Parts: sequence; C-alpha cells; structure tokens
Amino acid sequence: MHLIHAGQINICCLTQGRRYFYTYGVLKIAVIDGQGGGIGSLIVKRLREEFGDSVEVLALGTNAAATSAMMKSRANKGATGVNAILWNAPRVNLIIGPLSIVLPNAMLGELTTDMAEAVASSDAKKILLALNQEGIEVIGVEKEPLPHMIEKIIETVRQEIGKER
Repeated sequence: MHLIHAGQINICCLTQGRRYFYTYGVLKIAVIDGQGGGIGSLIVKRLREEFGDSVEVLALGTNAAATSAMMKSRANKGATGVNAILWNAPRVNLIIGPLSIVLPNAMLGELTTDMAEAVASSDAKKILLALNQEGIEVIGVEKEPLPHMIEKIIETVRQEIGKER
C-alpha cells in the first residue's frame, strides 16, 4: 500500500503481524523527557535551529509539563504518558533523551519499566545524554556541560541524515 502525502511517499509494510508506516525523505526523531522537560526542550530547540522542517520531531513526555515544554520549542507533535512512548518508540528513526529513558523507575518514578523496555527494545538509534542524575556513573564518558552535549547530539543527527557542515 503506497500513500502520497505532501510530496512524500508513505509506505505501509506488514511485518510479523505489525503494520509500520515509513515516510521517506523525512527523519523522524522522538525526543523523550520527563519532570519539567527542560533538557528535552533544549534538544528540540537546537534540532529546529539546525534542521528546520527537514526533520519531524515528536515530543514524548512522561508527564504533561515535559510534553508542553518540548511543544513550546516547536516539536511537530507531542504525546504524553506510558502508551505514547510504547506506541511511538518502534515508529521513529532516532530516539534522543537522557540516559534515564532506558532505566526503569528513573525520573523519580515517572519512567515506568514498560517505557524503559520500549525505548531500549526499539530498532531506532538511541542518542542518550550520560547525565548521572539517577545515581549511575558511566565510566569512559567525559563530563561536559549540557550545551556541549547537545551540540554532540546535533552532530550525530547531522551524520545520520548525511548533512555535513
């Protein structure tokens, strides 16, 4: 089944009993955050500044405040809660967020075991910020200020879409 929409080709594919829709020409990025959404909103803002509308940014918040903050930074779409993350994790090309999005019960319990499993099990490439907010120290990763880490995210996304500076 082929669908034409706004000059892009959407292809529906049935794989192992699941239906997936792929939009060619647009990289779909899920930015996942919780609590107040401050980190996620900074990531969305930089994605928009760097790539404009050439990427589709989906704001997935563990709560409404986080989703709202990311939407204010110009995400294309937003959704909140467990089912939003379970539904969308397998449907995007990239997942970006803090390391805690793959840790059950992280973010003061906002991130459920099901959410962490959905993110970790997704075939999407994951770009995670190694912040030690959850009492986990990642050895071999140099500590840098958050703005420097976000610039590294932008560089990784640029490489993913083949856009060089």
